[in-house]
Amino acid sequence: MLELPESTTISRQASSMLTGRTIAEVIPATHPHKFTFYNGDPLAYPSLLTGRKIETVKGYGAFVDLITDQNTHLLIGDGTIMRYYPPKEERPAKYQQLLVLDDGSFLVFTVAMYGGIFAFQGEYDNPYYQGSIHKLSPLDLHFDEVYFEKMIRNSKKTLSAKALLATEQRIPGLGNGVVQDILFNASIHPKRKISTLNELEKSDLLYSIKGTLSRMIEQGGRDTEKDFWGNWGGYRVVLSKNTYTKPCPRCGHKIMREAYLGGTVYYCPQCQPLSSPLSV
Repeated sequence: MLELPESTTISRQASSMLTGRTIAEVIPATHPHKFTFYNGDPLAYPSLLTGRKIETVKGYGAFVDLITDQNTHLLIGDGTIMRYYPPKEERPAKYQQLLVLDDGSFLVFTVAMYGGIFAFQGEYDNPYYQGSIHKLSPLDLHFDEVYFEKMIRNSKKTLSAKALLATEQRIPGLGNGVVQDILFNASIHPKRKISTLNELEKSDLLYSIKGTLSRMIEQGGRDTEKDFWGNWGGYRVVLSKNTYTKPCPRCGHKIMREAYLGGTVYYCPQCQPLSSPLSV
């Protein structure tokens, strides 16, 4: 899914390839998908986007934003896959939108489970998008101990560590995928209540957020997700559906897999104990 490592990686790749290109043609979906969400009528997208020159591509949280002249945007959200194809490449039969560029190359947008493709001019009043733009990125220098402590203090003490990081977009772009390795690297159980975290654990968690995300981005995204070209990312995920059957790489214990807060969590009960070290 499109989380911060992927939105950052894909936006950088797309910007280097697409900046200066003009959208020559916009082709609506050949395979309508009831869980693809648009801003208004997608059949109006050609009149809005055709002829627009791409000025840059930016990543915000779980969004990638193609910004064109006349303050016109094409925004994709979590669940939408954007792929680049060179000129004369065969077009796939099924997609939710396709853009042909002035050199004959094209972008294909597809949705598997659910996703958003939003075209608009000016502002887009979507709370998740606005939050992704205006909230502080965890990679920002100002996302520090003071900022993180305030976030924890302003949250319900009954929240779990996973809920703090991956719900209500407190930290835009952090979802269930990246949180697994963040918590593992911080040695914190996903169900651990934030009220039980001591100062050292809070510090470890903050630096795991920043360090884990930085490594994911430096290595071109996670190896469970594909980039702008359709290649798997270079960061080898420690905990995921692809690795949980293997023993913990740190202690050799069996990795646990459980449904929790609308998703699946993976953790090592030995390295990530549920109870606070201060209570044992």
